[in-house]
Amino acid sequence: MARIMIVDDAVTVRMYHRELVEALGHQVVEAENGVEALEKALGADWDLFLVDINMPKMDGYRLVREMRAGEELRAVPVVMVSTEAKPGDREQAWAAGANHYLVKPVRPETLQAVVRAIAGEARA
Repeated sequence: MARIMIVDDAVTVRMYHRELVEALGHQVVEAENGVEALEKALGADWDLFLVDINMPKMDGYRLVREMRAGEELRAVPVVMVSTEAKPGDREQAWAAGANHYLVKPVRPETLQAVVRAIAGEARA
């Protein structure tokens, strides 16, 4: 079982993603912004972060940059999941340190396939 954090300011999105991830047998922790995510993440082991981009207090880009700048969370895979589909958004996610980028609404089978691929690698 992998330990996965879902970071999104929309409670309905967190609930939807949580259902899909838990259906795969993984443990889920939720955070509604980047600040809360960092507070919950430090001192624990993680296999994957699913991160929204547009959030209050600390957006997804900054959260990923903060994760990559520190020792503890540097190697944890990050999938950015956002409504942003403008030219350059994907590149900005890569530049911040994301491993994968999905555009909402994400098809259930797509999200689960990405989680399966990454979480499986994390526990191998």
